Amino acid sequence: MIKISEKVLRKQPNFWNHCLFHPTDAVEDPWGRRILDRLAEDGTIDTVRIYSMFEDIVYLDEEGTLKYDFRLNDLRLDYLLEKGFNLIIAYAGMPDIIAETCANKTSVSKNKTRYKGKMWNSAPPKDYKLWEEMCYEYTKHIVERYGIETVSRWRIQCFNEPDIASFFLSEQPKGAEGVPARAAAYCKLYEAFEKGVRRASEKVVIGGPCLAHRLDFLGIFLDYVKEHNLKLDYIPFHNYGTNVRLLNDGTRPISVANNMERHRGYMELLRQKGFDDREVIYDEWGGSSAGFYNREECPPLMFRETEVFSSFFVKFIYELIHDEKTPSKLLICLSGQHEMVEDFSGFRNFFTLNFISKPIYNSYIMASKLGEDLLESHCENPRISVIPTKNEKGETAILLTYAGDFFEEELPVLTEEVSLAGDLAGKTVTAFCIDKETTNPYRLYQKMGIGDPNEEELRILREEGTLKPVFTQSAEEQLTLKMTPNSTYLITVK
Repeated sequence: MIKISEKVLRKQPNFWNHCLFHPTDAVEDPWGRRILDRLAEDGTIDTVRIYSMFEDIVYLDEEGTLKYDFRLNDLRLDYLLEKGFNLIIAYAGMPDIIAETCANKTSVSKNKTRYKGKMWNSAPPKDYKLWEEMCYEYTKHIVERYGIETVSRWRIQCFNEPDIASFFLSEQPKGAEGVPARAAAYCKLYEAFEKGVRRASEKVVIGGPCLAHRLDFLGIFLDYVKEHNLKLDYIPFHNYGTNVRLLNDGTRPISVANNMERHRGYMELLRQKGFDDREVIYDEWGGSSAGFYNREECPPLMFRETEVFSSFFVKFIYELIHDEKTPSKLLICLSGQHEMVEDFSGFRNFFTLNFISKPIYNSYIMASKLGEDLLESHCENPRISVIPTKNEKGETAILLTYAGDFFEEELPVLTEEVSLAGDLAGKTVTAFCIDKETTNPYRLYQKMGIGDPNEEELRILREEGTLKPVFTQSAEEQLTLKMTPNSTYLITVK
C-alpha cells in the first residue's frame, strides 16, 4: 500500500529538469536545433549548460592585439534564449593564441578530434592577464547584449573538469601525482576569471571548479579561495556513479548509491572547509561517465536505452530530496550524441539517431509535471521510491519507481494499491508508465528483430517512444498499479 497524504512537508523547487547540451557548436546546426526545439516544446528543460568556446571568438589583429568576434556566440545564445532556456556558461576552450603551448591537445572524445575537427587545448594561458581580459570582455559583451537582469539569473563558471588530464595540463601525470600542478594552475585561472567577470559586473553569479571527481584538488582550490578572499557564489560538481572500466570488470555496477556516495563526499568536504553555505550545482550527472562511449567499449552502457535509466533518474531525485543537502540544479549530460551511427547503441542522449525518444527522455517529461509542494507519503516497500507533490492549483502529481539497488530484473512483480487523501469527488486520475513493455522503443526494437529500421518501422518505434496515458479513471475508484522491475509511473490527480 502506498498512502499519499495532503500534508505539505515543505517547498521543493524543481532542481532536476536541466541539461548540459554538448557539443555547444551544434546549437547552430539543424540536428542540434531539432533537439533543443523538442526540449523547449515539451518543457522538459529549464537550464542548459554550454561552453563559451573562446576559441571561436578570440583572434589577433595585425598588431598582435587581442580582438573579439562574437557573431557565432551571439547566434548560439540568441537561439537558446529565444527558446526560453536559462543558461550556465562554462568559460572554457583555451584559444591557441593565448595558450602557454599548443603541443598538448586532446580530443575529449573517442574520435581523433572533437566536433567539426576541433581539439581541446589543455594548456593554461601564457599570461593570466590575457585570460582575465578575455573573461572581462566576454562578460561585458553578454551583459550589454542581454541585460544584467537576464545575465544575473544565469550561472557563469570557470573552465571544465580542470582536475583531470583530459581537460587541463594533459602532459602532467594522471591521478594524484598530477593534482598539485593542476590545482596550482587552476587557482590562478579562477582568480583571473573572478577579477575579469567582476570588472564587468558584480551582479554576475560565478563559480568553479566544475570538478570531475578529485577531492584532493577541490580541497586545494577551496583553501585558495578562502586565503585570497575570492568571490565564489556557487560550487559546481560532476556526479557520475561509475565508469567504463569499472562497469566492464563488474566491480562497480550502476547504482544510485554510487552517486549518493559521491554527493556526500563532496558535501562533507565543503563542511570541513567552511563552504557548506554555498549553492551546489551538479552541472553534469550520469549513471556512468563517458557519454561518447557505447556498447562497443562497454556493453553494460545499454542501460541508457532502457527503462533502467528512467528508473535510475527518479530514484536519484528521491535520494537527493531526502538528503541533508540538496543541489539547486541537476543537469544530465547530453554529450557524445554527434558520434551516433545507429539508433540503439548506448550513447548518452535523449533521442536516438532517427529521433526516437528514449525512456530517459520520457522520465524527464514525467518529472517536469511535479509541483513544488512536497507531500507526506508512506510506503512499506523500501524498493519503491515515491515523490508526491501538489502544485499551486492544488493538483496532485506523484512520481514513483520500483527498483533494487542494482536495478535487477529478477525482482518480483508487484500489485500496489495507492491511497489518495482528501476530497476526490469529481477528480480524475491519469497514469503514465515506463517499463519493459511500455514506452520503451529499444525493447520493442528487440522484439521486432530488425536491423536498420525502414520508414514504417521507424514510425512504429517513434510512436512507442511517445508518452501516453496507460489509464484514466475516477479518483474515487481504487487505484491499483502493476509494478514490474524498474518500472516508473507518473500519476496525476486533477
